[in-house]
Amino acid sequence: MKIDLTGKTALVTGSTAGIGLAIAKGLAGTGADVVVNGRSQAKVDAAIATIAKAVPGAKVKGVAADVSTAEGCKALVAALPDVDILINNAGIFEPKGFFDIPDEDWTRFFDVNVMSGVRLSRAYMQGMLKRNWGRIVFISSESGLNIPSEMIHYGMSKTAQLSISRGLAELTKGTAVTVNSVLPGPTMSEGVETFVKDLAKQKGESVEEAATNFVKQNRPTSLIQRFASVDEIANMVVFVSSKEASVTNGAALRAEGGIVQTIA
Repeated sequence: MKIDLTGKTALVTGSTAGIGLAIAKGLAGTGADVVVNGRSQAKVDAAIATIAKAVPGAKVKGVAADVSTAEGCKALVAALPDVDILINNAGIFEPKGFFDIPDEDWTRFFDVNVMSGVRLSRAYMQGMLKRNWGRIVFISSESGLNIPSEMIHYGMSKTAQLSISRGLAELTKGTAVTVNSVLPGPTMSEGVETFVKDLAKQKGESVEEAATNFVKQNRPTSLIQRFASVDEIANMVVFVSSKEASVTNGAALRAEGGIVQTIA
């Protein structure tokens, strides 16, 4: 299968590092016009340079905007009025005990992980429906199904993304627009790598040992028994963004290594 998205504009939010950067790179490799997004211009510029180096001839530009705020989303849409592919990837996570999570953290997680996708989908989806082609993908998590006791606020936000994604898919009936979610499991992004390194230091283990033990202890149902790479997650996202994924709509697509122990 050769995925060709030449002529399509793809926006990936939170794409200056981690899974978002890998997705942006993967989409650039299909010929899409990719728009990188992050909060700082310096990080956006660095991501553009990284993609340009990895994908010779890549058509990539960037918009610095904080999509966790209504003002930031408005600024992004003003700079980029239309897109064909919207990847709602911007997100945060933080292990914290339930009794230590203040109201402000619940609101912050909802704003960053949920409302960013709501606002941008509201801005871009009508154009997709009018043109009768488009892809919206929410980067959720297996934590949206298996709510982690160490970060319930994060799990809440990821479950909300699944609800929104499915609801928006209902609005595409009879069109060539699709809305789906992708559910990564533990993935070795930069942020997670920092977390694992801190864990290794605390426990007196090597980084490799800490990573292996984390999956075994905290995600024991994992069938792959390891962290995924950012590129492995990006591969799923690139496919669901493609013309070839035309009958995949309203789906929650798992890329979590078999952690979730249900058939459907």
